[in-house]
Amino acid sequence: MPWLVLILAGCFEVAWAIGLKQSQGFTKLWPSLWTVACMAVSFVLLAWALKHIPVGTGYAVWTGIGAAGTAVLGILWFEEPANAGRLASLVLIVAGVVGLKLFSA
Repeated sequence: MPWLVLILAGCFEVAWAIGLKQSQGFTKLWPSLWTVACMAVSFVLLAWALKHIPVGTGYAVWTGIGAAGTAVLGILWFEEPANAGRLASLVLIVAGVVGLKLFSA
């Protein structure tokens, strides 16, 4: 269960990162409120998961999900570049997250 909560926390991290873009520097009310709400949920879920998962592993997985998820959505929704270097880097992030999960006690 802690790993599922951690993954959910990472998904909320992606949501608030995208919300930051949509809020345009916290100048738009609804995207700003969405962003702050997603931040709060993400941090609460992360904090709960870290009671059961080593902090180094949990934090790295959380940020990895956030970084990779946000980059993928940037490519899909905001037409950010999807060149070979970026895609290879995303694969490395995902491999690192999977490796941390597989090799954690």
